[in-house]
Amino acid sequence: MKRIASLLLVGMSLILGTHAFAANPDPGTLKVALLPDESPSTIIKNNQALKDYLEKSLGKKVELVVTTDYSSMIEAMRHGRLDLGFFGPLSYVLAKSKSDIEPFAAMQKKGKATYRGVVIGSIASGVNSIEDIKGKKMAYGDTASTSSHLIPKSILKAKGLEPKRDYEEHFLGSHDAVALNVQNNNAQAGGLSESIFNMLVEKGTISLKKVKVLAVSKEFPEYPWVMRSNLAPALKEKIRAAFTGLNDPAVLKPFKADGFVAITDKDYDVVRDLAKILNLDLAKM
Repeated sequence: MKRIASLLLVGMSLILGTHAFAANPDPGTLKVALLPDESPSTIIKNNQALKDYLEKSLGKKVELVVTTDYSSMIEAMRHGRLDLGFFGPLSYVLAKSKSDIEPFAAMQKKGKATYRGVVIGSIASGVNSIEDIKGKKMAYGDTASTSSHLIPKSILKAKGLEPKRDYEEHFLGSHDAVALNVQNNNAQAGGLSESIFNMLVEKGTISLKKVKVLAVSKEFPEYPWVMRSNLAPALKEKIRAAFTGLNDPAVLKPFKADGFVAITDKDYDVVRDLAKILNLDLAKM
């Protein structure tokens, strides 16, 4: 019986992996995940100030984590391998449907905790309106992205355009890949975050002589910071205070934000409603 019990424990540890360890309500090292929208080395380098700030504010070691894509980040959170994570609105909603997590702070830019998505078109292709996308190639970013999938797809749907039936949809993984493919006319239109598009234009990566904005969405809640719900209450309060009290320009620079404001899960109901309109099965994404 002892041998059977021992084998069962070994089996359970293999199934759970690091989950049991990660479920520690007050871990000595916090694993903090950042969105994989650039190379991991660049993201970690750019957020060294965040790491230092959190270690000082929370009195704990911090390990920055960058997963290969949105889906793997959601899975890592679901299995308890992450303590904190910076999600997009849709990827948060997907993670929430599978994990015991809670949002606690969102980016604030110019006094707003909201942002917009855009649909852009290739000037060379003659696409000058949303209706002109019919019969063309439409580029999206990650399937779990709000501003480079959910929002632009809803803009096309509002004009009666459905994927496969009215246009080809292609998922390229990132916002900058969408913009570059439209600029090169590999895709005649694409969707991405308005702020990222503006940044690419400012940097000279994208030329307004080759790409034009076809539509701008309404405001949606900004990217949320999320934590495991089973962290110790005292630690959770310290984390909330660390983010909502953050005003260090060096820490905020990679986020292009003025600060972070408190938010709740209810703020993201608008994203869930949009997914319903698009007939997206969040459980299967």
